[in-house]
Formats: sequence, C-alpha cells, structure tokens
Amino acid sequence: MSEKKEITVRAKQREGRGKNDARRARREGLVPVTVYGGEGGSVSALAPLRDLAAILRSDSGRNTIFSLDIENVGANEVMFHDRQVDPIRGRLIHADFRRLVEGEKIEVTVSIHLVGEPIGVREEQGFLEQIVREIDIRCDPRDIPETINVDVSNLGVHDVLHVSDIATDERIEILASPDTVIATVGIVQEEVAAPAVEAEIPAEPEVIGKGKKEDEAGETEK
Repeated sequence: MSEKKEITVRAKQREGRGKNDARRARREGLVPVTVYGGEGGSVSALAPLRDLAAILRSDSGRNTIFSLDIENVGANEVMFHDRQVDPIRGRLIHADFRRLVEGEKIEVTVSIHLVGEPIGVREEQGFLEQIVREIDIRCDPRDIPETINVDVSNLGVHDVLHVSDIATDERIEILASPDTVIATVGIVQEEVAAPAVEAEIPAEPEVIGKGKKEDEAGETEK
C-alpha cells in the first residue's frame, strides 16, 4: 500500500445551530460538520469547503484519514462517515466525521478495479462484464486500500469471478458473501432473423340470408 500523505484541516467551533447560521457559514465558504465517536463527545464545527472538497476528490476519497484541528478543542484523526450534497449545485453542505481509535477496526466501502484483459476477450471475441464495482471490508483505518485490484486475465468465455477468488492482504477482511459474482466474460449472440410470415388472405364473409331471398324470388316468378 502506498504511503498516505498527512492532511490537516483547520476548523473552528460552531456557535449557532439554526438554518440561518448554516447558510451564513456556507456563504463564507465554510461547511457545518459534526465530529463524534472515540473517547470524546460530539463536537460541532465549521470547516473550509475547499479543504473538504479536495479530500473527496482525492484517490482515497471518503476513506481518507486526516487530522481535523478544531480551534480551542484540539486535533483528532477522523474520516468521513456521512455527507450531504446540494442536489442542484453538487456542493457539500454538511458532513459527519468519525474519530479514529488506535487498534480499532472499521468497516468501509472500497472500489473494485479489474486488471488485465481476459483470454475470453482477447482470443474468443467475448466481452467483460463487471457486476459489482464496490465491496465492504473491515480493517484498521491505516490499512484501507484506495482500491482492490483483481486480475481477470485468465477468465475465458462464460467464466465467473467470485468474491472467494479475490486475493487480499490478511489484514483486510471482505464482508461480502464468498459466492457474490464480481465479473464474468460473456459472448455476443448473433440474432437469428425470424422467418417471414405470409399474410393470410381473409375469406369472403358469408352473406347471411342470401338463400332466403333467392327462394322468395323463385316463388314470385311461379
């Protein structure tokens, strides 16, 4: 695993609790955040939007460990636990951070990255389909991988890759069922043209009562 860069975000305690205070803070480029867990109590603070947005855009994203240094409170190692984003502007408007406790494992979601070109694609005109793109794991926060890389180069047509096939570091526990399908190699089926169906010519409708009229006509002629 690559060495993680130390990140520090400086924040200040949040005094107000109303919606107007939150809107005012956002206009100033600050995001209301809540820190909880570990040995300390819950703390409300205001953190710079630009710093939090940069963390979320990084390779490790929401799984990034960073130090949140709150004025007059102190610094704690934290991670994103939850966040709210403005659905229209796509801007972070609130975040919950979890304090990290040394020696305590946590559960996180990481992405799955397929590595290599399957034999079934390279030699058998198949196509690779990734069924699951993220997976839940449990590990020490310092051992969280940015992604879980899975080699698919040996997959042939109709082969299936399961969670049980993933080789991971012994420090990482995968929480998904071993039978969960991660990826498979399919093959494009040629469409068979349906045979043309000749339109049936409808039979002429029977004229009801025709014989009766002919009989009546015959009686008149007699």
